[in-house]
Amino acid sequence: MSAAFLFPGQGSQYVGMGLAWYRASSEARLFCDKADALLGYALTELCFAGPEARLNQTEYTQPALFVMALAMWQAAKTLLPSPVFVAGHSLGEFSALVAAGALDFEAGLHLVAERGRLMAHAGENTPGGMAVLLGATLAAAESLCNAAVAASGQPLVVANDNCPGQVVISGALAALDAAASLAAEHGVRRMQRLAVSVAPHSSLMREAQAAFAELLTAVPLRAPEVPVVLNATAAPVFAPEDIRQALLHQLTSPVRWRESLLWMAAQGVVHFIEVGPKDVLTGLVRRTLPDARAEAVEALAPCVTLGDAG
Repeated sequence: MSAAFLFPGQGSQYVGMGLAWYRASSEARLFCDKADALLGYALTELCFAGPEARLNQTEYTQPALFVMALAMWQAAKTLLPSPVFVAGHSLGEFSALVAAGALDFEAGLHLVAERGRLMAHAGENTPGGMAVLLGATLAAAESLCNAAVAASGQPLVVANDNCPGQVVISGALAALDAAASLAAEHGVRRMQRLAVSVAPHSSLMREAQAAFAELLTAVPLRAPEVPVVLNATAAPVFAPEDIRQALLHQLTSPVRWRESLLWMAAQGVVHFIEVGPKDVLTGLVRRTLPDARAEAVEALAPCVTLGDAG
C-alpha cells in the first residue's frame, strides 16, 4: 500500500502538543532539547505549558510546529511504512524537506524561526488577515477576491485551496471586509475570519519574501531522498535550486493542497499519514479523497513505547 507523509502548518498548534512523545521517546527529546539550545529559549516549555497567546504568535508558532512535527516523526518512523512521497502544508513544507533528507534540522529550524519573525514584522507594517470560505469552489473564491479588490482597492487572494468546499483567502483588512459583504453574491455559504494578524501567501508578504531570499541563499539544500510535493507546484521538485525558489515563491503564492493530494492519489498513493499535532490534514484528505486511508500519527501518542520512558 503506497503511503505519503503529510506535515501540518499553522493552525495545528495547541498547548501540550508533543508532551506525550517527549516523555515516551528519547529520540523526540533529542530533537526538542536541541531546538531549545539552538534557539536560546525554552521552546519545548512553551509548547507543553504555554501561555497559549504566546504560542499563537507567528514567530513562536512556526518553530514550535516544525520541531514538534519532526520530534513525532523521529519517534514514530520505525512504526510507519516507508513513504513514496512527503508533503507539508505551508510551514509544514520545511518539516517535509527535513524528513526527506533535503534539509538539515538545524538549518531548517533557523529558516522557520526567521520566516516566522519576518512574517510577523511584515504583518505589523502592513496589517492583514485571513478568512476561510465554506461551501465555496475555487472559482467562486477567486471571483469573490476579484470583486473585493475592485470594491476596496486593496489586495485579496486565494491563499489555501485546501479541499472541496474549503478555500482560505488572505489579504488586506479592508478587502476582507468587502469580501464579507459580497460573499453571498458569489456563492459562498459562509465566510469565517481567522484569528491571525498576518496575510500569508499574499502580496502583503513581499517585504518578508525579500529578506527571506537572502537567508535561503545561504542554506545548503540537497536533492530529496523521498520526492517532496511542494505547495507552489503541486508536484515533486528535485533540484536544490528549484526547491529554493519554490520555498521563496510560497510566501506570496497559494498553497495548492487539494491539487497536491489529487496528484499523489493519481500516482497510486492510497494511505496518507499526518505527522504532527492534531489531525487537520487528515480531515482534508478525507474530504478530497474519500476512498483513501487517512490517519494521524498523534493518535498513537498515548501508547508510544519507543525509546526510554523518562
